[in-house]
Amino acid sequence: MISFFQPTLHQQLCHKDEHLALVQFKDSFVIERHACANPFAYPKVDLWKFQGIDCCSWEGIQCNQYTGHVIALNLSSSCLFGHINSSSSLFRLGHLQYINLAFNDFNYSEIPPALGNLSRLTYLNLSNSFFHGHVPSEISKLSKLVKLDLSFNLDYSYQGLLELKRSDLNSLIHNLTKLEWLDLSLVHINSPIPNALANLSSLICLRLIQCGLFGKFPTSIFQLSKLEYLFVGGNWGLTGSFPEFQFSNPLKVLSVTNTSFSGEFPSSFGLLSSLKHLEVQNCHFSGLLPSSLSNLTDLYFFSLWNNSFKGSEVPFLSNLTQLRHVALGLNQFTFSEIPSFASLIHLHVLDLSYNLVTGQFPSWLANLTQLTWLTLRWNMLEGQLPSSISRLKNLVVFDVGFNNLSGTVEFDTFIRLKHLKALSFSSNTFSLQTKIVTNSTIQKFVELGLGSCNLGGFPNFLRNQDQLWILNLSSNKIHGQIPKWLLKICANLWFLDLHNNFLTSFEESLNVIPSSLLILDLSCNFLIGSLPIPPHSMLMYNVSKNKFNGEIPPQFCSMISPQILDLSHNNLTGVIPKCFGNLSKSLSILNLEENNFLGTIPDTWAIGSELKVIKLGHNNLQGKLPKSLVNCKILELLDLSNNQIKDTFPSWLGALPQLKIIILHFNGFYGAISGAESDLLFPNLQIIDISHNEFVGSLPMDYFKRWNVMANLDGKNLTYLHADYNIVVNIVAAPYHVLYSMTITNKGVIREYAKIFEIFSAIDLSCNKFTGEIPKVVGNLTRLQLLNLSNNILIGPIPPVLGFLKNLEALDLSHNKLTGRIPSQLTQLNFLGVFNVSYNYLTGAIPKGQQFNTFESSSFDGNVGLCGMPLSKKCDYSESKALPPSSTFEQDSRLLVEFGWKVVLLGYGCGFLVGVVIGIIVFSKRQEWFLKTFRVRQGRRRGIGTLSRRIRRR
Repeated sequence: MISFFQPTLHQQLCHKDEHLALVQFKDSFVIERHACANPFAYPKVDLWKFQGIDCCSWEGIQCNQYTGHVIALNLSSSCLFGHINSSSSLFRLGHLQYINLAFNDFNYSEIPPALGNLSRLTYLNLSNSFFHGHVPSEISKLSKLVKLDLSFNLDYSYQGLLELKRSDLNSLIHNLTKLEWLDLSLVHINSPIPNALANLSSLICLRLIQCGLFGKFPTSIFQLSKLEYLFVGGNWGLTGSFPEFQFSNPLKVLSVTNTSFSGEFPSSFGLLSSLKHLEVQNCHFSGLLPSSLSNLTDLYFFSLWNNSFKGSEVPFLSNLTQLRHVALGLNQFTFSEIPSFASLIHLHVLDLSYNLVTGQFPSWLANLTQLTWLTLRWNMLEGQLPSSISRLKNLVVFDVGFNNLSGTVEFDTFIRLKHLKALSFSSNTFSLQTKIVTNSTIQKFVELGLGSCNLGGFPNFLRNQDQLWILNLSSNKIHGQIPKWLLKICANLWFLDLHNNFLTSFEESLNVIPSSLLILDLSCNFLIGSLPIPPHSMLMYNVSKNKFNGEIPPQFCSMISPQILDLSHNNLTGVIPKCFGNLSKSLSILNLEENNFLGTIPDTWAIGSELKVIKLGHNNLQGKLPKSLVNCKILELLDLSNNQIKDTFPSWLGALPQLKIIILHFNGFYGAISGAESDLLFPNLQIIDISHNEFVGSLPMDYFKRWNVMANLDGKNLTYLHADYNIVVNIVAAPYHVLYSMTITNKGVIREYAKIFEIFSAIDLSCNKFTGEIPKVVGNLTRLQLLNLSNNILIGPIPPVLGFLKNLEALDLSHNKLTGRIPSQLTQLNFLGVFNVSYNYLTGAIPKGQQFNTFESSSFDGNVGLCGMPLSKKCDYSESKALPPSSTFEQDSRLLVEFGWKVVLLGYGCGFLVGVVIGIIVFSKRQEWFLKTFRVRQGRRRGIGTLSRRIRRR
């Protein structure tokens, strides 16, 4: 590559025409302070008037020492502001080989096509300079280019300004065979990566960050013999995996962050002996890390954050003594104690958050005195924090939130760490103690996580924290009013979490929430009065489980781009504003359940809706379902339960490809469920509850035949039903993870499942007026865990094929008109914990063995023809009829290869009520790897009385 701007002697004065062209080029711009964004920027062209008449001696200019022609122009970071086009005097400098105009402000000019006429160009850098529009195809004529950099031309909202027309990347590079450096980061390319890139044998650096690339990444690019720097992050549609590497591979930097790369790390990764920077954050990699990584002794940046790596040890890390940055967070590492990294004396960043790390807080961490960033949040660490933390004098970020740590924390210890800016103890069992006097001078924090710290009030030292961005005081014992001084520190605050306290009101009437707040959580308090009015820019507004009353203020319709709106479990009245349908273009979660809303559901759901969850249950809504709900193409959960909706079965909702949970129980739905007309009806349905309605006719066998995902559920998948999305504040992304959970009421006993495994499945069609026989295709649902067909008018025998439902945990067929014997094949259901066939016309002996030996007699009440344990009636086996031949069961089994379906629980008898609720957790995504097991809670609640009143009213 040709080197410019080295000290050389020139023997010729510059040519007059080129001197004039440079002066005219300079005069076409103004020097603007705002164009000096680079801290090292200064106006080079202003110095020309002091540097003589020979333009070859001007700063930023280089001439050929023999001919005097201008061959290089370097005006990067020169505070230039103005437009540039193909008529610019720049293009009269026909001998130019080098152009660098980076870090200026060309005011949304298009890149001039005349650049293609400068055929001698070997270097072209137009990065970070507010160029706009299409990349001209004429650049492909510059066959001598060694470096091309058009990167990071952004507007002030960090959106890319340049665009490469579809399929033009191949055309652009096809003729640029000498390229050593190609950087098109944040240029909108929106195409696959062409295989032709692998033909650029001289390529040293390839940067294609956030270009909208998709498809499979060509593995041959990894094998380029001179490639040292590879950046393709930010392209979510880009897939691929790492190949087997060769010993001679020269890669120094490898970044595929924020892509859909997957697979395992090959053991040959250890052959990348030159690798210094490895960044694979937010991908889909999995498996164990190969021990050969210990060979990467030059590695200083190592980030595997948010993948699915697993293992109980990473011994190779102790050999990588040059490491400065280690991020293993959001994986499946199961360290019984954190491996000792005591040898990593240069370490600045250590992130092991969101794993399954247990044991004590390691004392050896205090020896890593260079640490500036230490985060261990969302693990299972126990014990107390050692006082030796005070030795980490360089700490800027310290986060141990969401563990099982305990004991007393002396806040004064952390005050002595003068560089500390972000501190989080939230969601442990600490007791925070502070001796700080109100007027003492302490450092200004940008983040304080003091949730679950046993605080009895708002800490007084917060009065002076006017630089806070993030404040979490959730799950404490704070009573009374929210003080007015707290709201006054909100000049910079964009995240405020006060949920799960005992707050009753605002000390000063709060008509409008401070405009800086973008994320507000006041849920689970005792706040009364009207809803506080959100600012236009608010992204998350959660005031659920309070005592707010009145109607929704019209100012809610002025919100620009809300993503979460949760007003549930209050005393709100009036109608649901029609504008909420239009807000769906940005809303991901809309939860209005457990209020007193009246009227109809708005029919304004917008095309392009981003909604994943709509919860309107437990209100007084009437009318029919609005057909515009079909515009919510990524909807996963729809809960309209416990209203007064009168409509037929909404088969048209089957067009929603992502719908997993649909809950319509306790409404006035009526009529027969007609045959399915499309193969795509409810293709991903996992939960269906249409109980307590007025449906008639046969069970929907045609739907069962088309719902073919359930038999394919992966029994090894231990993740939970959830929704993920990012809330972005400026350049800071706050990932959110929304778990779906269920509350089941059975005879007054509540069992709350805090999360639902993605393999969990059930059907509740109870308490309707379905007739006919139970279709044999139900036996195809081999992953079904709960099935409730009770309180209908079903006839005929219990199909023996139900014995194929090996995962069934609850089966309720009670209160029907079923006849015949209880099939002995049901004894094969080893997980069956609840079984009810009471009040039918069943006959014969109750099968024995397995789970059937545990059921009480109430499971069989009302069947006068049944006999045997646990009933008191003995069986007269001499009179009993023979069981059906096995061939009947074998014949039924043929159906199992034809169909399947995927659903999830909603009921056991008419006393079984399922309410699906949402747990919104403010933390980085995919917490499922460290959340443990279903949480079971028993007790009574007022919902039982509410349910009774609703039944009486209907």
